Amino acid sequence: MSRSPSANTVIVTDAGLGSAIAIIRSLGRKGWRVIAADSDPRSPGFRSRFAQEQLLYPSPERSPHECVTALLQRASESDVSLIIPVTDAIILPLAEMRAHFDGVCKLALPEPAALDLVTDKLKTLKLAEQLGVPTPRTVPVNATWEAVEQGGRLGWPVVLKPQMSRLYREQRKTQSFTVTYANNPQQLVEEMRRFEGHCQVLLQEFYPGTGYGVELLTYEGRVLAAFQHERLREIPINGGASAFRQSVQLDPTLYSHAVRLLKEINWTGLAMVEFKVGNKGPKLMEINGRIWGSLPLAVLSGMDFPARLAELCLDGPPQDEAMPHTSYVVGTRARNLYLEMSWIAQVLYGRRRYPFLPMPSRRDALKAVVQLLHPAYKFDILSLEDPYPGLTDVFKSVGRIVAKMKQRKMGVTRAAQGTAEEKA
Repeated sequence: MSRSPSANTVIVTDAGLGSAIAIIRSLGRKGWRVIAADSDPRSPGFRSRFAQEQLLYPSPERSPHECVTALLQRASESDVSLIIPVTDAIILPLAEMRAHFDGVCKLALPEPAALDLVTDKLKTLKLAEQLGVPTPRTVPVNATWEAVEQGGRLGWPVVLKPQMSRLYREQRKTQSFTVTYANNPQQLVEEMRRFEGHCQVLLQEFYPGTGYGVELLTYEGRVLAAFQHERLREIPINGGASAFRQSVQLDPTLYSHAVRLLKEINWTGLAMVEFKVGNKGPKLMEINGRIWGSLPLAVLSGMDFPARLAELCLDGPPQDEAMPHTSYVVGTRARNLYLEMSWIAQVLYGRRRYPFLPMPSRRDALKAVVQLLHPAYKFDILSLEDPYPGLTDVFKSVGRIVAKMKQRKMGVTRAAQGTAEEKA
């Protein structure tokens, strides 16, 4: 028999993120006792009225073992029922030390084999090919000469994806890698310097299209709830985290692909299966095995993934084979304030790291500024119901944007001084 929510204490990590705050609010509304945890003492999640306690832990990037130890100690002292890790920086070391939490509390983590497959993009693509899920043409390379040789065969531009976005080994510091692009052999040589000797690279054809995420809660591959969103703006502009997105109806084709993938790996928990849909139909980009950044949109649309996840972890799956829950409001729009402001600034400044990729117009940026005041469009964190995290996020976002503008201005000034000295 399931326990009442008030009998459960849940730790939610990375409490400064919109996705974590959405979890804190969701569980708090349901009556769970929530401990907001973060490595930043000014974390917006610490200000939520739905967080009964706060936990400040060491940086998971610099001190992963110490971070997990702090979580274990608090879980033991506070009779914690569940820990929900939000980012890979926490998930990877926590998964490695999961045995230490046996008998202490439950962890919202998938099984090791499933987690390994979704964190390794090459393994994900190979699985997709086996199941007939379309993917961009991809070639794994280790050395620059291999990349140059294969780049011409794929056609320019090409995408360079790290086989694993984060490398975590033996409780040492975590290394992070991001996606980049090249439009010719010279650029490819330059970009490969970031990866060579550190991680294998997946050289991939550039496939333009609209980004969609199919989000699922599953138990051993059985779908319990499903949601889909469309990306309207991304940062970086060439493709990255969604700054502004909207809920859309489940596409039968994308949903079918996503379900087959998660069923094959016997996935339990939350996951987002990301696609791009272009002229040649949909193609799989990746399986995101952590809680995705646009989770607040799902909650705002009426799909309460956080509460469903906690219930699954603590009470087990529903006993009946009922149809998956797929009811939510279509057309809801929500934004990440900092990413949206960064997108606007990047477009207004006309900053194009990759000239061969399409660039929005300044009119688009001005329209986005006006939309910041649109009453129907929501924010990931700003909320009248729980105002303090949003206000904290506003000040932090503005401060980060101003700091970036100052750095850019200083860089331009130094470049101009250097040019003047050369001329002299």
